[in-house]
Amino acid sequence: MSKTLLRGGRLVDPANGRDGVFDLLIDGDRIARVGRDLPIEAGVKVVDVPSGLVVVPGLIDMHVHLREPGQEHKETVATGTASAVAGGFTAVACMPNTNPVNDNAGVTGYILAKAAAANLARVYPIGAVSRGQKGEQLADIAELKKAGCVALTDDGHPVSTALLMRRALEYAGMFDLPIIEHCEEQTLKSDGVAHEGFHASALGLRGIPGECESIMASRDIALAELTRGIVHIAHMSARQTLDAVRYGKLRGAKVTCEVTPHHFVLTDEMLGAPMAYDTNVKMNPPLREDADRDAMLAGLKDGSIDVIATDHAPHHADEKQVEFDRAPFGITGLETAVSLCFDRLVHAGVVSLPRLIELLSVNPARILRVPGGSLAEGAPADITILAPDMNVTIDVKTMKSRSKNTPFDGWTLRGGVAATIVGGRVVYVNDSMDFRI
Repeated sequence: MSKTLLRGGRLVDPANGRDGVFDLLIDGDRIARVGRDLPIEAGVKVVDVPSGLVVVPGLIDMHVHLREPGQEHKETVATGTASAVAGGFTAVACMPNTNPVNDNAGVTGYILAKAAAANLARVYPIGAVSRGQKGEQLADIAELKKAGCVALTDDGHPVSTALLMRRALEYAGMFDLPIIEHCEEQTLKSDGVAHEGFHASALGLRGIPGECESIMASRDIALAELTRGIVHIAHMSARQTLDAVRYGKLRGAKVTCEVTPHHFVLTDEMLGAPMAYDTNVKMNPPLREDADRDAMLAGLKDGSIDVIATDHAPHHADEKQVEFDRAPFGITGLETAVSLCFDRLVHAGVVSLPRLIELLSVNPARILRVPGGSLAEGAPADITILAPDMNVTIDVKTMKSRSKNTPFDGWTLRGGVAATIVGGRVVYVNDSMDFRI
């Protein structure tokens, strides 16, 4: 087995209380040793980590749409994981709203086989709560768990009724699986396409109020209390939802939550010029007003929010180049997340770098109960090397994702990814840097 020594870089490992200059020895697919001034053994490849780069546990995105099977014109497992490693993610958890829906072991096995063939980022399938995501009957949760699913969700839709959600929490709790909930009171959402407010009204777009999200979140947190089940609130966008999460945590509910970069960077002001009617600012939940964006930043700062996830939602250009009402919701996110986090959170003084690693690595691993989030000796050698001060200009033409639907094209940001290592293998190196591994 080959050995590589990453020498002399700043190592940030919140799970083990490390933040300083350390050496890290990789032996095959595992971390063998971490320490200062480790001896160099014969046959070990030595990589001097340049000053300014940071070695961290591999980033984990717990909310990604890989689209395969059935929607390969948007993304495949291979292109999605290529996008992931380019974005610094060593593992992704993929949503079940494929075609067919991942509600059985056959689809789960297919996704895992495609991930093994791609051999890039680790892929953790998430199974559907209900059969066909129709909200009528529970999927076979035991079968999905055995096949390799790490959580359950009907993402794209909420779990349809309180009774079905109760039963899902009770049953999933037997297998220690979290329910990831897309919070949306559908009668209140109706046919809305943007946040209900001034900017949507000015464009004649039907609105979706923040209460649409918070009402459903409150229901599910209450049911998590009742059942002692585990609920994770996906892509939180409304300040009222964050209040519900905080209150649930105070009462002892097993509730965690995530926010996306676009919801802590952008607001519904993006609906106006120069992006008026641009479908790359159409996502679900929608971009909300300044008070909501500021609440998300506050939640990231004070620890109320557990995870940053991208909700990477690739769509073909032809699907997005239609009227705003008709276009699908969602944007890509895997290759822009790290730069947005550095630029708008770390360099802006909202969070520290160790806190960012908790949000992007430690907590996703903990919530999904998957390996990772740590650079402890014996842990998988899943490592991301970050370049906090690198200037990055987002360019859709260079993205690895099959789809290019992002509102951030052309943005210049400070901070990026130098390299990504999965199981001891170097799967991505940023060729714009003078750094080789």
